[in-house]
Amino acid sequence: QDQPIYNVHTYDDVVMNSLGTRRVSMQLFTVFGCAALFLSAVGIYGVMAYSVTQRTQEIGIRMALGAQKSDILRLVVRQGMTLALIGVIAGLAGAFALTRVIANLLFRVGASDPLTFIAISLLLIFVSLIACYLPARRAARLNPTVALAEN
Repeated sequence: QDQPIYNVHTYDDVVMNSLGTRRVSMQLFTVFGCAALFLSAVGIYGVMAYSVTQRTQEIGIRMALGAQKSDILRLVVRQGMTLALIGVIAGLAGAFALTRVIANLLFRVGASDPLTFIAISLLLIFVSLIACYLPARRAARLNPTVALAEN
């Protein structure tokens, strides 16, 4: 029969309420993803800075034998980027393996969306490049006589 109307909402309100939980989840994933990206950049920088410190004498010898600053820069960046590319490839393999698990957490994006995988891979490579470049620049600026005298 005649029933009273209650709990009246606009369609937009109903949609916003239904997506609220997903929106909060995505915001949390974004925050944690950015934190993970920052920590990985700091970690890569730390490993590369430590490597440059350990190889100071080797770099000094290379420079004393005629290596240019660009050669040293390329050497250190290549070492770091090799590790970063291995990590990105392993991460892509893991992400492809977990697509079924994360499919229900994604909204408006397919679990195996190639654009997402490419964008994230490029972002990680770019961040790794910056994190490798800073210690490499420091290594390229080493004075060979000071580097050789440190031992």
